[in-house]
Amino acid sequence: MDAIVAGIDVSKDRLDVHVAPIGEAFLVSNDAAGIEALANRLSGFGATLVALEATGGFESLAAAMLGAAGLPMAVVNPAQVRSFADAMGKRAKTDPIDAAVIARFAAASGTVARPLADAQTRLFADLVARRRQITAMIVAEEARGRRAQGRQLKKSITRLLAALRRELESLDEEIDGQIRASPLWRIKENLLASVPGIGKTIARTLIAELPELGSLNAKQIASLAGLAPFTRQSGKWRGKSFICGGRSHVRAALFMGALVASRHNPILKAFRDALVARGKPKIVAIIAVARKLLTILNAIVRDQKPWQPA
Repeated sequence: MDAIVAGIDVSKDRLDVHVAPIGEAFLVSNDAAGIEALANRLSGFGATLVALEATGGFESLAAAMLGAAGLPMAVVNPAQVRSFADAMGKRAKTDPIDAAVIARFAAASGTVARPLADAQTRLFADLVARRRQITAMIVAEEARGRRAQGRQLKKSITRLLAALRRELESLDEEIDGQIRASPLWRIKENLLASVPGIGKTIARTLIAELPELGSLNAKQIASLAGLAPFTRQSGKWRGKSFICGGRSHVRAALFMGALVASRHNPILKAFRDALVARGKPKIVAIIAVARKLLTILNAIVRDQKPWQPA
């Protein structure tokens, strides 16, 4: 018997649903009442997988409620779904068509249901993301301050910077409180921060945005972070490998960690120097250090043993 896979295209006000392979298609409102009715209907079909496309947060309520109803949930990458649609020759794009494509993509790609993060984990991830946003605003205002000419303009920038820095301090206190409240997170943060090059900010980014750390093998975790190189070759032609995709904020945090580690972590510094000595471009060497750093962090969390230089 074929697996019953439901694809859901999410918009602000409604959810378009397609159930494959039986071809059932319908829509419900994207609110508590509509999602409750959807959960009952999908349970009646015996759905083995429910796939939603990530849509800027509009999918959060549906994912949470359907997961709480015991349905096997997966949130899929919209770029991958779009590429799948192009490969199928699906040029038309409507919500019902998108729902059908999501269902077919989930079935064809072997998408598996993943447990959804609990409320505390989601809050922690939101706080870390908000800290990143405030930091970006501070950097932007400091750049404007360096270019500002008028006295009134400089005063305005100074006031805003002071407010943003107060907010950053407040967020840091809230994040500290979240870490202190969770023995598991405290242990994980200490394990990650034991590696030279990994500070609190990077450790907390990994805790919030890479919860799979320690549960996957080296290739899988590198792919998830977007640090796995893609080979390009055809016949006798050999192109340069490159990285793409994955979780961009995790990759950016690991890149910064690699820059620090390539100076202050003796093992990774030697690794980076050896690559440069072999003629590798410096940026390629740093990316390789970031990938090796992630492999080390993955093993440390898996084995629950802190960094040991030997």
